[in-house]
Amino acid sequence: MAKKSSIERNERRARLIRKYAAKRKELKAKVLNPETSDEAFFAAQRELALLPRNSSPVRYRNRCSITGRSRGFYGKFGVSRLILREFASEGLLPGVTKASW
Repeated sequence: MAKKSSIERNERRARLIRKYAAKRKELKAKVLNPETSDEAFFAAQRELALLPRNSSPVRYRNRCSITGRSRGFYGKFGVSRLILREFASEGLLPGVTKASW
């Protein structure tokens, strides 16, 4: 089980990402548009830099929904490899079976 503080920090980041998504998208469009004047470009760049760092989607970390484990995460199922194996063995994941030969 991951530390509660790590899980909570990641949830805070997710909330900030949602909160600033529209503003960040608008500013990014200004910065990436080649038609933007130099003054508007630098103003948009400055505003982007003033946004909270944790509002950047790059800082979000995928975590297991059950244990909070960050490594070995399977996005299709939303769980870590350990929980995936456990659930597959118990037959809790439809269409997934443990390989044997």
